[in-house]
Amino acid sequence: QVQLVESGGGLVQAGGSLRLSCAASGRTFSSYAMGWFRQAPGKEREFVAAINWNGDSKYSSASMKGRITMIRHNAKNTMYLQMNSLKPEDTAVYFCAADPELSNNWNNFRGIHIWGQGTQVTVSS
Repeated sequence: QVQLVESGGGLVQAGGSLRLSCAASGRTFSSYAMGWFRQAPGKEREFVAAINWNGDSKYSSASMKGRITMIRHNAKNTMYLQMNSLKPEDTAVYFCAADPELSNNWNNFRGIHIWGQGTQVTVSS
């Protein structure tokens, strides 16, 4: 099983950009689909985006589509989420996640069982 550590969160003005990183430990990173969820205060954790083991299949939430780019470097055990045109409603703790497959498990956070500790993203208006 992999262990996940996020970085790259911070404070940014509306319209700005951030790049989140997820570093994984363990030799089996390339065997996992990877993704991101986010959780705003008082709200349930929601899906942001996911990518399959080799990066040739991706999907994202409707609210983030067109504003994000997700890539992974299996040789570096790292995944990145580039977020552009950020809005105040994007403010949340962003969690990196892993699952053996890019499946319907990603539709709900309860289907995912490997998590990082989260990184705070705050977008000011």
